[in-house]
Amino acid sequence: MNMHGIMVPATEDREPKSGAALLAWVQARKSFLLFVVLPTLLVAGYYYLIAARQYESEAHFLVRSAGQQQMPGIGISQALSAATGISSAQGEAMSVADYLTSHDAVATLSHDTQLVKRFQHDGVDPLARLYGDPPSPERLLKYFRNQVTVKYNAETGITTLVVHSFTPQDSYDIVEKMLEMGEARVNVLNRRSYADSIAMAGRQLRDTENELSQTQIDITRFRKVRSDIDPKALGNAQIGIVSTLTSDLASARAQLAAMGRMINHTSPQYQALAARVSALQAQLSAQSGRLTGNNSAIVNDISGYETLQMRQEFLSKRYEAAAAALEKARDQAQRQQLYVVRVVEPNMSVKALFPERGKIVLTVAVALLILYALGWLIVAGMREHAA
Repeated sequence: MNMHGIMVPATEDREPKSGAALLAWVQARKSFLLFVVLPTLLVAGYYYLIAARQYESEAHFLVRSAGQQQMPGIGISQALSAATGISSAQGEAMSVADYLTSHDAVATLSHDTQLVKRFQHDGVDPLARLYGDPPSPERLLKYFRNQVTVKYNAETGITTLVVHSFTPQDSYDIVEKMLEMGEARVNVLNRRSYADSIAMAGRQLRDTENELSQTQIDITRFRKVRSDIDPKALGNAQIGIVSTLTSDLASARAQLAAMGRMINHTSPQYQALAARVSALQAQLSAQSGRLTGNNSAIVNDISGYETLQMRQEFLSKRYEAAAAALEKARDQAQRQQLYVVRVVEPNMSVKALFPERGKIVLTVAVALLILYALGWLIVAGMREHAA
């Protein structure tokens, strides 16, 4: 009310008072607003207004061997397996998981799926996009490992693939290609394992076969040089001749001795029988000498021939053993062949699940609030101590 008694609105008076009160409130809480509220608002503004949506695609696969009838052990059986060592399938599964996040895998994906372009779409926010045209292999691998997760579960033997990208189709395509690469990698490991398994047995078989062939050549050469197909048979025949001559000579000598007691040694009959004894003696000496008397004797031929035959028989048995070992190695390698079982096929995402805006903003707000409270307590304690 003015001096004339007329009522005047008090709005103009209250507005300055309200502004001053707000300013005083801000001044009183300046540090809280500066260190907690403002950063939280900036983070919320980025994630809700700027950050690009990311879509997730996931797949599960299992690496098994042809001879494996059951799933890998769980619990106690897994502990026992760990105590005795990692199985072949487990080792190969872990190697496949490691390969899928390697430089080789990224290079293959870049060539086959244009990986770089999938992470450089227009409209992707600066903090999420991949920089570089083209990016260095090291930067691309680091970015790829931030967007892709490959996790092997030792208890179940299942490998999980998770890919984040900026479109559902890109995530699906990358996961599908990585599954194909995992299968191709397992095939490479199979070929290498198969070759390594049978290489030793195959080499032993080839060496034995070569030695056996060389021994057969030596036997043929021996027969040609000695002009004898079977020295052993010839030796047996020669022994028969010597035995017959020895028997005839003994008989002739007995007859000659008996005749010498009955008739004169100058008689024609006695001289004829004596000549026969001399002839038999000479023939026996000649045949015995052929059997054992010099370096070209039959006994030497038999010895050399039997040595070659013994070597041939030994190598034949060795060849059979090497062939059996090779067949066994092939069978074992076949049973150890690995293959990929797709447990969960890649999914085509419908809704963007990342970034998790609410979770991130809430986490930032709580963390800043805790830090602010700790700082306030420290400052308050210092002031109290100073007072």
